[in-house]
Amino acid sequence: MEYLIILLQTLLDGIMIGGVYAVLAIGLSLVFGVMHIVNFAHAEFMMIGMFIGWACWHFFGLDPMLGAFIALAVTFGFGMVLQRVLIRPVLGAPQVAQIFLTVGMLFALENAALMIMGAEYRSVTTPYQTQSLTLFSYGSERVLVGMDKLYAFLMALLSGSAVWLFLNKTRFGAAVRATSQDPMAAKLMGVNTDLMYAVAFGLGVGTTAFGGSVVLPYITASPAVGSGYAVLMFTVVVLGGLGSVTGAIIGGIAVGIIQSFSALFMPIQLQNLALFVVFILVLALRPEGIVARRRS
Repeated sequence: MEYLIILLQTLLDGIMIGGVYAVLAIGLSLVFGVMHIVNFAHAEFMMIGMFIGWACWHFFGLDPMLGAFIALAVTFGFGMVLQRVLIRPVLGAPQVAQIFLTVGMLFALENAALMIMGAEYRSVTTPYQTQSLTLFSYGSERVLVGMDKLYAFLMALLSGSAVWLFLNKTRFGAAVRATSQDPMAAKLMGVNTDLMYAVAFGLGVGTTAFGGSVVLPYITASPAVGSGYAVLMFTVVVLGGLGSVTGAIIGGIAVGIIQSFSALFMPIQLQNLALFVVFILVLALRPEGIVARRRS
């Protein structure tokens, strides 16, 4: 029974962190699905969201879970401006130009954060950081979930569901999906495709900033924090299926579970080995991802 408790705890930990991975990667998948551009600077918007959440807590005493909505709004507007000024001119350009642009954005955003915020690590203090909830017990053994991770997971679930509902249950979301499937036909039907591109990019980076704020209670913010999550984001969207929001959710939870179980059975230095073995197998056997993209 003790071994079963350990397995349940490991599974739960994987689901909790996987839900956050999902919301961080949904935006990357959305941007690719609509604009067909790979944003190598995407993880930096997680860093921006973390700093906005930290500023809301530090200056106004606002919990990071609430600061996440401010991070979403601010980064959504910032993302729309970036799309209009920087991304739109290279949409029809060769892919190498798009890669150089987004990699340049990565370094520019990271160094801007370094100049403004400094190199110090920033963290928050909340009442629930040291609290946990017992989900299952057997004798002295218990399956626990930290309240900070539970709140982050629930907020990630909320934002992921909101994005899915927006894309699939609203007329504006239908216009975004139409633009992703056939921009010329959408334009002929009266859709403002330029606006749809801007909204998709703003929403994509905004959801990632939202995820950055909700993980603040257990991850410290720094200008370089995004680089540690960039590869994971790309792994999630490739596993789930490029351009699929549903796939990003499934891929995020799968990555979290694989990481959690690999840490249980393997040395910490090899924590991501099992993840990348699965990643390579998926690329070889099902390159379209777990969820083949039909609609965003």
